[in-house]
Amino acid sequence: MSLYVALQMDPVEHVSINADSTFRLGLEAQARGHRLFQYTVDKLSYVEGRVIAKGRPITLQREEGNHVIFGDWAEVDLADFDVVWLRQDPPFDMGYITNTHLLDRVHPETFVVNDPFWVRNCPEKLLVLDFPDLTPPTLITRDLAQIRAFRERHGDIIVKPLYGNGGAGIFHLRPEDPNLSSLVETFSAINREPIIAQKFLPAVVKGDKRIILVDGEPVGAINRVPAKGEARSNMHVGGRPEKVGLTEREREICAIIGPVLREKGLIFTGIDVIDGWLTEINVTSPTGIQELERFDGINAAALIWDAVERRLAERT
Repeated sequence: MSLYVALQMDPVEHVSINADSTFRLGLEAQARGHRLFQYTVDKLSYVEGRVIAKGRPITLQREEGNHVIFGDWAEVDLADFDVVWLRQDPPFDMGYITNTHLLDRVHPETFVVNDPFWVRNCPEKLLVLDFPDLTPPTLITRDLAQIRAFRERHGDIIVKPLYGNGGAGIFHLRPEDPNLSSLVETFSAINREPIIAQKFLPAVVKGDKRIILVDGEPVGAINRVPAKGEARSNMHVGGRPEKVGLTEREREICAIIGPVLREKGLIFTGIDVIDGWLTEINVTSPTGIQELERFDGINAAALIWDAVERRLAERT
């Protein structure tokens, strides 16, 4: 089948062609004969019953410094597309939520990946609460006394914004650290959202594993090792990706959560596991497929498109 595909993403001209997962998905789409159109979320509008985007047709190529060829600017109706990829980066804020509401108005007639309803209702750090037996001790609150008591129970803790991304705003607080009150005050001054705290897992120094799931099935993993002196393993903040396999415990985690992801139409997800504990389920714009392909030769982009095309075929 030949599909008309819209990529709702951050500006394609600025992506890293050797790391960006959306770029790799676009290359795979082209290899299958699909046409690509790209727009940014600020160019998405609701206009008198239609969901409109302003963007450009694109052709992608793996050529550093010349990786995208643009067509002419055009205003398009998303109802005219076969597939829309919801792939701009968080933060997961009211703008992101509003965007999912707009995409709800074209899905499923236009197939939006991942399903915008479940992207909205399954934020990275909240969906894991459905699986308390798989996660480290977790607290979500704005109450400083609750955080202090949590630290007294568990010693070292990680504190981070509930809707943050890319490793931003993550703090490792030891029992004697005097900065807890000041940190909570700072978070509270920035927004009215709760804070999430988790028991610190010392094994993070050996890596935070990103496992890629396609339609609920694990297809491979990469290990992200923090830089020396860092508690954060995110590649955005200097984490080093390395080749790694899946343990029996990690396959057990995937077997438990996979059917839930599949049922919710979350076709491309990336879960984070540290020392056998599930810490996040990434559904907005997960990354890691290019690293997986380099390390293990697994073409996750092809498997993802297989799943999308299979879902479309099932509807006819």
